[in-house]
Amino acid sequence: MYAIPLGDEGAELRPLEPWHAEEFLAHLERGREFVTRYIPFGANATDVDSARAVLQSYADKRAADSGFLHGLWLEGELVGGLLFRVFDTATGTCEIGCWLEPAGTGRGLVTRGARELIDWAFDERGMHRVEWRASSANEASINVARRLGMTREGVLRERFPYRGVRQDMEVWAVLAPAWREARARDGR
Repeated sequence: MYAIPLGDEGAELRPLEPWHAEEFLAHLERGREFVTRYIPFGANATDVDSARAVLQSYADKRAADSGFLHGLWLEGELVGGLLFRVFDTATGTCEIGCWLEPAGTGRGLVTRGARELIDWAFDERGMHRVEWRASSANEASINVARRLGMTREGVLRERFPYRGVRQDMEVWAVLAPAWREARARDGR
C-alpha cells in the first residue's frame, strides 16, 4: 500500500479498501449527518458488512479501471475521502468527488488530495477532462472546485431529488492543458 503525505500535519491520502470496513463505518458513524447533508454517500453503510459492500463496489470499479476510492487520514484517523466516481479512459473523462466528517474540514485536505489525484489522472493516465459535480447548496464543495482552478460549466436545474427537495447540480471541470499551465505558473 502507498500513502501520499498531504502536508506536515500528519495528513495522508491512501487507497480505501474493503479491509478498512470497520474503520470506514466508524468514520461514517462519527460524521454521518454531516457527510450526507448534500449527497447520500455511505448512507447504505449501516453495519460492517454493508460498509464492506460499499468499499468492495469501488474495489470492483478499480479492478475494472472505472473508478476508485482514496481515504483522507489525519494523524492516523480516517476523516474523509476522495473518489473517482466515474473514470472513463475511452473518452478521457473522469469525475472526482469528496466527502468529509467535521474533524477533517477547514484544513485543505480535499484540495490537496484532489490535486494529487488530478495530477495522476492527467499525467499518468492521460485523461483529458476532470469534472466536479456538486449541489448548488454545497458551498464548501463548490469552493474546492474554485480552488482547483476549475471552470463552472453550468447548472443542471433540479437534477436530483434528495431529502424531499429537487437539488440543482453544478458542473465544474478542468482540462489537461489548463491544469498543466496553472501548475507550471503556480510552481506546483
